[in-house]
Amino acid sequence: MPYKHFEEYNIQVTDDVKDRYKHIIEDLGENTQRDGLLKTPERAAKAMQFLTQGYNQDPVEILKSAMFKESYNEMVIVKDIELYSLCEHHILPFFGKAHIAYIPNGQIVGLSKLPRIVDVFARRLQVQERLTEQILDCINDTLNPQGVAVVIEASHMCMMMRGVQKQNSTTTTSGFRGQFEKIETRNEFLKLIGK
Repeated sequence: MPYKHFEEYNIQVTDDVKDRYKHIIEDLGENTQRDGLLKTPERAAKAMQFLTQGYNQDPVEILKSAMFKESYNEMVIVKDIELYSLCEHHILPFFGKAHIAYIPNGQIVGLSKLPRIVDVFARRLQVQERLTEQILDCINDTLNPQGVAVVIEASHMCMMMRGVQKQNSTTTTSGFRGQFEKIETRNEFLKLIGK
C-alpha cells in the first residue's frame, strides 16, 4: 500500500493565510509563479496552522483525561522533553527541552500527558518565560500536587540567524511551586536533571 499522510486544516484559514504569504513573497521581490514557489504560500499557511495548533487545544482537559488516584508521594520527573515553538517577536523558531517534576498529592497523571501539555503551550506564538509559567501553572492548578517544577532550556533562532547572531547561546528559564520552593527539594530535582 502506498504511503498515505493525512492532515486536516481549516480551508478558509488556509486560503486566507496562503494569499497573505503570496503577497509577502511578492513584496520581497520573488516570483511566486516560478516552480519552487508555486505551492509555497499554501505550504506555509498549513505549516503556520500546525505550529500554532495549541490555540485550539485544552491542556487542562488533556491532564484531566488521565488523572488517577494513587498514594505515591515522591518526586515524579519527565525530563528532556523536546519542544519547538515560535518566538512571538519575530515569528522565528526556538527549540530545546523541558524538564518537569511534580510531587503527587493523592493523584498522579499519565506520563505522556506532560509532554502533550508542553506541546499545547509551545505550539503558540510564545516567549520562553511565559511558556515556562503556563506549563507550571497548568499542572499546579489541575493536578493540585504538593509541588511542581519546570525548567526549559532553548536556543532561539531570533538570536542566532539575525540580531546578535550568537550561535552557541541557550536560554534557561525555571519555575517552582509548593515543595519545590524549598531549597533541598529544588536541589534534588536540579541534580536529577543534571543541572
